[in-house]
Amino acid sequence: MNIPAELKYTKDHEWVKLDGDVATIGITEFAQSELGDIVYVEVETIGETMDQEAVFGSVEAVKTVSDLFLPMSGEIIEFNESLESNPELVNSDPYGEGWMVKVRVTNATEFDDLLDAVAYAQEIQ
Repeated sequence: MNIPAELKYTKDHEWVKLDGDVATIGITEFAQSELGDIVYVEVETIGETMDQEAVFGSVEAVKTVSDLFLPMSGEIIEFNESLESNPELVNSDPYGEGWMVKVRVTNATEFDDLLDAVAYAQEIQ
C-alpha cells in the first residue's frame, strides 16, 4: 500500500499536502481500493468556507457513495475539473492526478494534528 511520507492523513482516509496556506486534498490509495471503481466525484462547495471535518463532497463508486470530509478548515478554492470527465483518475493516481480540491486554510495548526504516514499505516492495518 502506497502511503507517501510527505503527506498527512485523516482517519476518514483523506490525504493533505500543505503548500503555504493552500492544502491539496484527495482520498488515499486504501480508500479508493476499498471503494472500487470510482464513477463520479461531486463537489458543490467551491467558494464556501467550511470547518474541519465538514462534508465537502462525495465520491460515487460502482458499489457505494461515500462522503468526503474536510481535513482542515478553510475556503474551497478549486476543484480538480479533470475528475468530471475522468473520475477513474482517483483510482489510478490517488496522490497525483486524482486530487480532489484545493483549500485556502484558515487554521494551519490543524495540519499538525493530522496523522503522519506511520500513524495512518497503523490505522488501516
